[in-house]
Amino acid sequence: MEMNASYTSFVAVGDSFTEGMSDLLPDGSYRGWADLLAARLAAREPDFRYANLAVRGKLIGQIAGEQAPAAAAMRADVVTLVGGLNDTLRPKVDMGRVRAHLESAVELLAPSCGRLVLMRSPGRNGPVMERFRPRMEELFGIIDELAARHDALVVDLYGSPALGDPRMWDVDRLHLTAEGHRRVAEAVWQALGLPPEEDWHTELPAAMPPGWAVRRAQDLRFARQHLLPWVGRRLTGRSSGDGRPAKRPELGPYPTSTPS
Repeated sequence: MEMNASYTSFVAVGDSFTEGMSDLLPDGSYRGWADLLAARLAAREPDFRYANLAVRGKLIGQIAGEQAPAAAAMRADVVTLVGGLNDTLRPKVDMGRVRAHLESAVELLAPSCGRLVLMRSPGRNGPVMERFRPRMEELFGIIDELAARHDALVVDLYGSPALGDPRMWDVDRLHLTAEGHRRVAEAVWQALGLPPEEDWHTELPAAMPPGWAVRRAQDLRFARQHLLPWVGRRLTGRSSGDGRPAKRPELGPYPTSTPS
């Protein structure tokens, strides 16, 4: 990868991870790693443009069918595609169909942009991670294969112990905190050949784990506020992104800084 490369446009494609949940801003909107990366790129290029087509809850078939064609038409210098993890978290998943949709999206995006970036998504350490790890690793194997075939970059977040730390994850246990998103932005920044500002792999300082009573209270709150609603949506065929538009559907200028 060329060091100090120049990128004048960036399009982000994906689901809630790329939309920016749970990096919450004071106005109630989400920022996230893609917005943070866009702000840094914009600081280097006065004519920089950015679009974020990601919508929470989207499956890879929806991303490939709805977002990928729009992103390809924008002919951006950089396109990031992160998807498929929502599929692997479903009770039943056809990994053959996941592969086919990913192939379709990559085959469309790779020749339409200057640099396609794929990711091995991070996973929160814990029992849920262990249950779905085989599916996730099958997904990441597909991503590695497609990247090699189409000369795409792969940012390996899955292999970072720091991002597996539960303290990097919001109370819903599905989305990164602001600190987690900041580290992902740095990881992509470095993968694009830009000068590093920090070591995003650095692990958090050791801390005493919470006691049994605190953990049980956290588990109950998580089940009531997040797990049960998620299961309810799965049983009724609904998604948190139903009817929700993309956060930045048009390729346009982006400020060089965002609210902290």
